[in-house]
Amino acid sequence: MLVGRHVEHEAVARLLARARDGHSGVLVVRGEAGIGKTALLQDVRDTAATAGFGFRPQDVTGTESEAEFAFAGLHQLCAPMLERIAGLPEPQRVALGVAFGLRDGPAPDRFLVGLAVLNLLAEVAEDGPLLCVVDDAQWLDRASAQVLAFVARRVAAERLALVFALRDPADGGADPFDGLPELRLDGLAESDARALLAAALGTPLDDAVRDRIVGEARGNPLALLELPHSADPLQLPGGYGVPRRIEDAFRLRTESLPSPTRLLLLVAAAECTGEAALLWRAAAHLGVEPGAAGPATAAGLLEVDTRVRFRHPLVRSAVYRTATTPDRRRAHGALAAAIDPEVDPDRRAWHRGQAVLGADEPAAAELERSAGRARARGGLAASAAFLRRAVELTPDPARRAGRALDAAQVEQEAGAADAARDLLSVATAGPLDPRQRARVQLLRAQLSYHLTRGSDAPRSFLAAADALAPLDAGLARDTYLQALDAALIASSASGDDRVREVAEAARAAPPRPGAPRPADLLLAGMATTYSDGYAAGAPRLRRALAAFRGAGPHGVDGDGDRWLWTASRCAVVLFDDDLALVLGDRTVRLAREAGALTALPTALAYLSSLLVLTGEFAGAAALAEEGSAISAATGAAPVDSTGLVLAAWRGAPGETAARHATVVQEATARGEGTEVSLAHWARAVLHNGSGDYATACGAAARATETDELTIRNVALPELVEAASRAGEPERSAAAAAELDARARAAGTEWALGLAARSRALTTDGPEAEKHYLEAVGHLGRCRMATHLARTHLVYGEWLRREGRRQDAREQLRTAHELLSGMGAEAFAARAARELRATGEQVRKRSAAPVDALTAQETQIARLVATGATSREVAAQLFLSPRTIEAHLRSLFRKLGITSRRQLRDLRLP
Repeated sequence: MLVGRHVEHEAVARLLARARDGHSGVLVVRGEAGIGKTALLQDVRDTAATAGFGFRPQDVTGTESEAEFAFAGLHQLCAPMLERIAGLPEPQRVALGVAFGLRDGPAPDRFLVGLAVLNLLAEVAEDGPLLCVVDDAQWLDRASAQVLAFVARRVAAERLALVFALRDPADGGADPFDGLPELRLDGLAESDARALLAAALGTPLDDAVRDRIVGEARGNPLALLELPHSADPLQLPGGYGVPRRIEDAFRLRTESLPSPTRLLLLVAAAECTGEAALLWRAAAHLGVEPGAAGPATAAGLLEVDTRVRFRHPLVRSAVYRTATTPDRRRAHGALAAAIDPEVDPDRRAWHRGQAVLGADEPAAAELERSAGRARARGGLAASAAFLRRAVELTPDPARRAGRALDAAQVEQEAGAADAARDLLSVATAGPLDPRQRARVQLLRAQLSYHLTRGSDAPRSFLAAADALAPLDAGLARDTYLQALDAALIASSASGDDRVREVAEAARAAPPRPGAPRPADLLLAGMATTYSDGYAAGAPRLRRALAAFRGAGPHGVDGDGDRWLWTASRCAVVLFDDDLALVLGDRTVRLAREAGALTALPTALAYLSSLLVLTGEFAGAAALAEEGSAISAATGAAPVDSTGLVLAAWRGAPGETAARHATVVQEATARGEGTEVSLAHWARAVLHNGSGDYATACGAAARATETDELTIRNVALPELVEAASRAGEPERSAAAAAELDARARAAGTEWALGLAARSRALTTDGPEAEKHYLEAVGHLGRCRMATHLARTHLVYGEWLRREGRRQDAREQLRTAHELLSGMGAEAFAARAARELRATGEQVRKRSAAPVDALTAQETQIARLVATGATSREVAAQLFLSPRTIEAHLRSLFRKLGITSRRQLRDLRLP
């Protein structure tokens, strides 16, 4: 038992017990250097190996110098299990193979790699409980840390325990493990500190010396064990941090070693693979004999057998940091000479780059090639590190500027904005050709947009696009699309000249060489729509969307897939419900297949909002929950607007108000005017549902104060209904006229139905009924069930006011059945009130077993009902098959069924 760690030991035992029983567990152990994290991890291993647990252990240790090699830590974990890789689904197998350099292929999304690792660990855990222990996780390479944090957030029903030990970020930077279950180690109590010191020394200490050591150590176990070895413990200076004091103690112990031993230690500190054979080859290159390891071993600093192990990571850092710069270069040079360039070219390039003094083009070129290989494996952070060093070593100013620009691009893609800016400064200090200068403009615009989403972003993109236009027509057109998209997202008031300015410039963009691609047609359609008006742009938009639809189920040629989400939004601009759903669903599916979990939550949010309009609230909730879970697993900010739209249509005033305030505050801070408009649209829906038409009218009016036609289109019907009922006929008529003009240009059932309903709401007498019937006919032929149900509602309300109770009951009964069935409670309650006013008793909808399912269980049930296997559902939802099976058992109990076949016979929401 560890001294003074009884509580921590019990926490570990509970974690292991749950994991053994099929409830995966995660624990992040935090604390300062030397506080006992590594010792606690050994206690975890010892406990897990006992007969009562029987875990298979798998260890990973992060090291500072390994942090520049993509997926190095992950490879440590998975290498002994790779014989099981054949059992993974092909996309996961390919992603993991590319990440580990076992095969060629396009760079995989790091979260698809994460899903592959999750399933690999789950497969191994089927043979017996598995314990994964990661020490010094703060020094893992960024790709490995992100993947392992993702895995930790997705484990559920596997017999798997993951334990991480790490220090808090020294600079307060991003921590991928933040938010996971945590155990913080503090210093030992004084009585425990005295007991540990006495047990370690075995001989009595002078009271003054003992008290000085205990006081200086401040409860840090490693300090208690190492400070007695200082030359004179009574002379310990106060005021130093404990980790620094421990490192100084290790430094003092190394200074007394023979020179060859110190050099051997330095080589071992510079190379962290732990390969003894590599250490001996590098040592031979330096003329150091194997016997030089003896004094370091006797001093308790280093162990060398088939592997190289330091007594503690602080020994490694003490050795490396206190070495002279020439000695470090000698060590790295020896390692570069000892590494076979055919076997491990990237590690050789890195050591060679560290060994160079001054500029060296061959070394820089080798690092650049390594950067390319790292990027191909999906290791953006590693690629950037190689390129940064290549920039430092490049003698030619023009080539150095070009490499700095490439490095800045990679840093931006990796999300390291500050590093990208620094490299841009290096690039702009050197000679650049016109295309490179235009790329600098584009990169600055991307960085600014990523950080602030500010009002200046559209014009920054526009300036970059204008500069690129005569140099690279393809990149220029893509940049015009980014500029237009940024202008629309920032749009906060109708008539904002930024949208029109960008649209007019985009119309003049030079054509891309060859046949136009779907993205080119989309740019032409959007540019015409926002410069010349809806009627002029609709035919061009329709042509563009037909090209996206005709691209087939596997996506769009070239890089058009990145614009699928924009194309789906443009389908709403055209009121094409079928195409919006087809493209929205394809966007989600392609993101799933690629494992693009940074893009997937946004795609899920958009598809969820569409499903709300089709009346599939349960499916929308499942997608929203999935998006939130993935955002949490990847550390991204959640897409709050999805929950807001769902809450508003469900008629939940408290939740809608809270979510509305959050969305407006955060979107305003980011400069995303369109998101603010969407929030006002949702609020208008809520208050139209409850019959508070004055409030709904104000919210709908604010929602239409945007040039973004997706939001404006869905907000106009809300404004027509609210204004017509709130005594503002002029505002209602104006909105209805605008909607009618759009409907004539769009020509879809959805558009024509909304326009007919709006005419009915703004018309008196027999003409109104003709419009209501027309609206019911059009909306009955499209998929937007919410608007069909609401049309029956307003038609029934009109009939009751006309004194036609029997006819009103028929319409209101239909409305109530549809609205309550989909979960639009406020609108359903409005229909119920109207029904009671006609003299009819309203029956309350009885609860069904499916109502007890969670959103995720509903989604799993729907997928399984289509015939999908647990493995296929797991791949789609980024979970393990065992977790899917656990959810199935739960939903089977709730539904009172025993087989998958029975799911197909149920009416799932």
